[in-house]
Amino acid sequence: QVELVESGGGLVQAGESARLSCSASGWTSSNGGMGWFRQAPGKEREFVATISGSGSSTYYDPSVQGRFTISRDANKMTVYLQMNMLKPEDTGVYYCAARSSWVIAFVPRDYGFWGQGTQVTVSS
Repeated sequence: QVELVESGGGLVQAGESARLSCSASGWTSSNGGMGWFRQAPGKEREFVATISGSGSSTYYDPSVQGRFTISRDANKMTVYLQMNMLKPEDTGVYYCAARSSWVIAFVPRDYGFWGQGTQVTVSS
């Protein structure tokens, strides 16, 4: 059984930084892609960033490009999201996701495994 566990959320002020972590267990397709999504109250879950199975390719939503960095450990079972220059509009529940394919994906339906989410609140 695949389990993804996020950590690192909390309350931060605008302009500050935060780092999210996501550890995978029971995942036999460690060469698969992983990603981060977020969901604000009353809104749909949206793409934030993704990293390929090898870790060599990364993609970001334009709203976070240049401020957020996604990375993964050499063992490929842990993925991180470094968030700098946070803005109030970055507030939401952040979800870690994983998929068996190494191919990059940008929509939630293409990911088969999800964490429980961690709240990030950015105050102005």
